Amino acid sequence: MLLLRWGLRALSRGPCGPCGPASPASGGTWRRAGRGAAALTRPLLPAAPHSVCSGRTMSQRPSAAVGGRTKRLSGSSAAERPEENGHHNKRLKGDTGEEDAEEQSKKSPKRKIVLLMAYSGKGYHGMQRNMGSSQFKTIEDDLVSALVQSGCIPENHGEDMKKMSFQRCARTDKGVSAAGQIVSLKVRLIDDILEKINNHLPSHIRILGLKRVTGGFNSKNKCDARTYSYMLPTFAFAHKDHDVQEEVYRLDRETLDKVNKLLACYKGTHNFHNFTSQKGPRDPSAKRYIMEMYCGEPFVRENMEFAVIKVKGQSFMMHQIRKMIGLVIAIVKGYAGESIMERSWGEEKVDVPKAPGLGLVLERVHFEKYNRRFGNDGLHEPLEWTEEEEKIAVFKEQYIYPTIINTEREEKSMVNWLNTLPIHDFNSSVVGVHADHKNSKNSSDLEGSDGCGDDSD
Repeated sequence: MLLLRWGLRALSRGPCGPCGPASPASGGTWRRAGRGAAALTRPLLPAAPHSVCSGRTMSQRPSAAVGGRTKRLSGSSAAERPEENGHHNKRLKGDTGEEDAEEQSKKSPKRKIVLLMAYSGKGYHGMQRNMGSSQFKTIEDDLVSALVQSGCIPENHGEDMKKMSFQRCARTDKGVSAAGQIVSLKVRLIDDILEKINNHLPSHIRILGLKRVTGGFNSKNKCDARTYSYMLPTFAFAHKDHDVQEEVYRLDRETLDKVNKLLACYKGTHNFHNFTSQKGPRDPSAKRYIMEMYCGEPFVRENMEFAVIKVKGQSFMMHQIRKMIGLVIAIVKGYAGESIMERSWGEEKVDVPKAPGLGLVLERVHFEKYNRRFGNDGLHEPLEWTEEEEKIAVFKEQYIYPTIINTEREEKSMVNWLNTLPIHDFNSSVVGVHADHKNSKNSSDLEGSDGCGDDSD
């Protein structure tokens, strides 16, 4: 009897509490209990408590939930635990990396900028990088390396400069220097950015300034004009019939006036197909607009007199400036008549000598249209470098002018070139319209007619 009462009490509680199958309303358990005491113990045997009370949630069965979780943990093998832990660690590592990247991005955001560059081009094969031709070292090789080492651009971007929207304003070529080259690109704006970049550059390449520009800015396409200078010893203008000693020659006023009169003839728009090897006489892109061209007052350096010719143009073709200067020298020295200038702009082929590349320097580039539109919008600065002019002047005095002077004295590039002028035939001409036109179509047009060309060897 006692056993029967104990069994009934246990059934009334049930494994799931008062709402379990022991409720008198169900009747099922009461009938089974009437078959004997042994039957009463069956509900106490390990069964499936979840099936008995399907309406209960795990949160309502804390003992079952804990028991189930304990069973799963104890049943898991040692090989499974590292996998779970490894996954957890991987997720934490990824989260940490994302947070660090976001923090780094906030500290050093990527922005479109322009850099004002100055460099001495001696020993370099020009400005533009030659991927796959490491034996020909360029200015951009050193620049990109410095940008990577300073942390301004990722290392993988150094292999593909398109990723940083890199563009140079002018492709100065072998041996040509620059005092005001401009490159545009996207960089991380790190602290002390100019100092850190310059720390990884040789002393004859300097970044002198930086300005923020619009996201779509392109230093090549947005450039309105370029100004070049050409430094040469004044004995280059001495008449061929005079016996001249280079060290003691001094340019007289009459000769300087004649030089400037001839240089002024280039102003305006002319067909310069004879001043490059890439254009035919009927190629529209051979027409170029020259804004100004003149020779400044001579000056003496290391007992030798020099002068600087300045030329500003909308764009230049390969060799154009050097041939413009070469032709003026030939006229002043008496090898050619002044009428050759008019002939050189016609369709006939004219033999135009090309002056040495040593003295050519990219002085500055101009962005008048961009400055008018964005220079005073409150977000961007005009691309003028008034504050950097002193730095530019110091760099030229330290690196560009000494290189030109010393190289001229040691290698005598102008003297050697002047000795080749007598072999040119300035009087005869050959009508080469068809040949030049064909050459124009087939040429790679490395300097192009889009305004990106420079005038270097």
